Amino acid sequence: MWIFSLKVKKLALTFLVILALLIAPLNAVAAEVLQVRSSSLLQIGDRNRSYSVKLACVDVESSKEDAAINLLKNIFRKRKRVNIRPQSSNDGILLARVIPIESDSDLAQILSEKGLSTSTC
Repeated sequence: MWIFSLKVKKLALTFLVILALLIAPLNAVAAEVLQVRSSSLLQIGDRNRSYSVKLACVDVESSKEDAAINLLKNIFRKRKRVNIRPQSSNDGILLARVIPIESDSDLAQILSEKGLSTSTC
């Protein structure tokens, strides 16, 4: 009888571990935009880290810089969550595609669609 009880406990423990592994990545995937520094530079944080992320494939003309910053600030008014797809890094700044959770388009595409930037990729 105690062997059956041991098997049930192992099965329950295995189920809990699998459930935890399925739920934990959902929380770890997304980060929050903490600050819009410029039209192509964001301060992003996830849990206990904070880092600078430069938008990949974006070239904003200086005449459209303010409009692009205002658009990004509107998008990230309330610390929206984003997914980050790293491309490379340079001098401690991550170059990445940044995709708002509720959108399928990355920020480079959004800025380009609004006529505020040109795509460099």
